[in-house]
Amino acid sequence: MPTPEQVMITARDGIRLATDIYKPDGDGPWPVLMERTPYGKHLPSRSEITLASPERPMSRAEFARPFTDAGYAVVFQDKRGRYASEGRYRKYLDDAEDGFDTCVWLVEQPWCNGKIGTFGLSYSAHTQAALASLNAPGLAAMWLDCGGFSNAFKGGIRQGGAFELKQATWAYKQARLSPEAETDPILAQALAKEDIKAWFTRLPWKPGHSPLRHHPDYENYLFEQWRETRYGPFWQQAGICAEAHWPDFADVPQVHMSSWFDPYTRTATDNYNGLKAAGKAGPLRLILGPWTHGDRTLTYAGDVDFGNDASLDALYGEDFLQIRKRWFDCWIKGEANGVADEPPVRVFVMGGGSGRKTAEGRLDHGGDWISSGDWPLPDAIHARLYLERRGGLSFSPALEESTLTYVSDPKRPVPTIGGAFSSGEPVMSAGAYDQVEGERFFGCRPPYLPLAARDDVCVFQTKPLAEELVIAGPVSARLTVRSNAPDTDLHVKLIDVYPPSADYPQGFAMNLSHGVLRLKFRNSWDRPTPLKPGETYQVEVRCFPTANRFAKGHRIRLDVQSSNFPLFDVNPQTGEDPVATQDWRLARNTLVLGGERASYLEVDVLPADEG
Repeated sequence: MPTPEQVMITARDGIRLATDIYKPDGDGPWPVLMERTPYGKHLPSRSEITLASPERPMSRAEFARPFTDAGYAVVFQDKRGRYASEGRYRKYLDDAEDGFDTCVWLVEQPWCNGKIGTFGLSYSAHTQAALASLNAPGLAAMWLDCGGFSNAFKGGIRQGGAFELKQATWAYKQARLSPEAETDPILAQALAKEDIKAWFTRLPWKPGHSPLRHHPDYENYLFEQWRETRYGPFWQQAGICAEAHWPDFADVPQVHMSSWFDPYTRTATDNYNGLKAAGKAGPLRLILGPWTHGDRTLTYAGDVDFGNDASLDALYGEDFLQIRKRWFDCWIKGEANGVADEPPVRVFVMGGGSGRKTAEGRLDHGGDWISSGDWPLPDAIHARLYLERRGGLSFSPALEESTLTYVSDPKRPVPTIGGAFSSGEPVMSAGAYDQVEGERFFGCRPPYLPLAARDDVCVFQTKPLAEELVIAGPVSARLTVRSNAPDTDLHVKLIDVYPPSADYPQGFAMNLSHGVLRLKFRNSWDRPTPLKPGETYQVEVRCFPTANRFAKGHRIRLDVQSSNFPLFDVNPQTGEDPVATQDWRLARNTLVLGGERASYLEVDVLPADEG
């Protein structure tokens, strides 16, 4: 196996970034492939697993070998403040300039031919978008795997005005793995003794009174993100907002890849469309699979299986390393290997399986890949499904206006059962699950009934479908609402409802997509406005995109509620931000249904011949 050359690359402020360089035999010059990571340049990345070896990721040297044999230099770098790199750790905010400075250093080396390709999963995708936002020198091609914030305020850190609490679970885990904890046994022991699940029963936290209090750098950055509740200059920085930099973003071939149970589907689709609108020729590619975050070799997510064709390896007929190698060979080396002729968009449409329970105990939901020239899918038909007073969901609105009222209690939030997120363990797990409470889901209590049985979850569903229907594209709920509180949240969830069967006697309510809107941000992300008691508002709750085949006999369901915890922080409904107050109040929330102000779900439906 190749042995790396270990160097320290100096950033513009004098901080040195630890870097491993694997070179081919000879003198070069060669193109460079680079991953910048917070997870240890010397440690195997969970990104590098294959169908043949799903349990053991390749080592860095094992990964580098096929590329060095093919004439690439391969670079792995610890980001600032992590492992062997110097400096203070600030999550995401130093990655643009540090990545830029690293590219400057690389293209100046005599063994580099001036071309750099970037790759990596999750945080390592964020680091790619960060340096591309500054149009780093030498950048020639990119593969962004489940990350690369289009706008972290709209998804990834915050969403719809609410804060994603996966940032708290990630901060705690990574504080325990930090260089400081590695060298200080007292700090390591203090962090290890914290019970993160117990701390989630004691929100809101306060600086100095949180499970991160032992490691101020991690506590400080977490509270900085949490307290920045309004969209402003903080959220427009290159490391967390490619959207603000699309005009100057590197115009190079790039893949934006995500999946239906990953928190970055909106990032991938927004970057794909935003860069295209900004005139970037790329070419741009978009891949959307059915997995949880980064799990492209798996065929399941949570309690649902999507069939043998669901993995990325199955789509391409080769493992992920070779898929990326062909990409870089095409766009960096100019090889005519067919990559340039591949369709711009590849989407996995879930559904079409037997509905039986697999040998592993998962629902056989099935699915297949489709290709397209664009996203949203050009032939899709925009459709509305209207919410009805007695829990119906119909393609035509009721003529008469009616209302449905429920009470939201911040001290009794609706528990999270699956969804599109990452890094939530051990508090929450992403993926597709039957929407029934259970002991394994945080916040659930006996007798463990369906979420639909709660009095603060409003359920709207179609009659059993007379024929199958395929929804594929953006998803949003346009709701007409009023409340007696100065602020409240609207959380919506799109669900595929299976009828009862021998394997599932009570049916199976499979979550597909979710969204949230904190209503004081209904008009502006930077100027929150309190609700006026009794006044009616028409708002849009934007969800993650999805693609699903609803089989004949199934129902399309939309749940509306005012919390989804611990995925998001709970709105105190006082008008104050959750991180800034311990006060709370009940909210009496009303949905307007039917008539001229009807509430409805908006989706894209594929024509029958395409679905």
